[in-house]
Amino acid sequence: MNKKVIGIIAAVVVVVAGFLFLTKPKAKTNTSTGSTSSVSNHVEGKGAKNVTLVEYGDYQCPACGAYYPILKTLFDKYQDDIYFQFRNNPLESLHQNARAGARAAEAANIQGKFWEMHDALYENQKSWESASDPLVYYTQYAKSVGVADLTKFAADYRSTAVNSIINADLQAGQKYSITGTPTFILDGKKLEANPNSADAFYKILDAEIAKKNPVAK
Repeated sequence: MNKKVIGIIAAVVVVVAGFLFLTKPKAKTNTSTGSTSSVSNHVEGKGAKNVTLVEYGDYQCPACGAYYPILKTLFDKYQDDIYFQFRNNPLESLHQNARAGARAAEAANIQGKFWEMHDALYENQKSWESASDPLVYYTQYAKSVGVADLTKFAADYRSTAVNSIINADLQAGQKYSITGTPTFILDGKKLEANPNSADAFYKILDAEIAKKNPVAK
């Protein structure tokens, strides 16, 4: 093979390699913010029984507020057995500060205080739900739960990165056809009807734990 042919082959290889590099799939990007989308990862519990309960919730939603103490009781009972996960699903058409609440929780998460802010938002829901500037309240809650840098908290609250996480959660929830909150996903399957009490929830979780962990005979 002469040098001319070798040169042509080398040139073709370079062109093809360049084309493949330019056309390779890229990380999914949120077009409204320009940042790479990534769902939240707020999980607590030890999960010894390999059962996961996910809540898609809205911090301003009255029904979510009513379920909050039930879920606290639930976690106290099952904290060793299950994983409990929260994902954002702000219903902005119904609740004016729904996304703002989600922003506050995600901003607190950056400084390691997600669950503390999650609890503060639900426990004080009536105080901030109609506020024209809810950040005033959120900053007070952030200080009370131990968020160290309040200036950073305010900046993160307004950031496109935090907004992108909320959007990614909303998108992830679309596969379950979520129409209201709270919506509960148990081991990947949506509960079609929300349990109306802690005892009703216990029965559902006990049945799932028994199914995932059959007793040997």
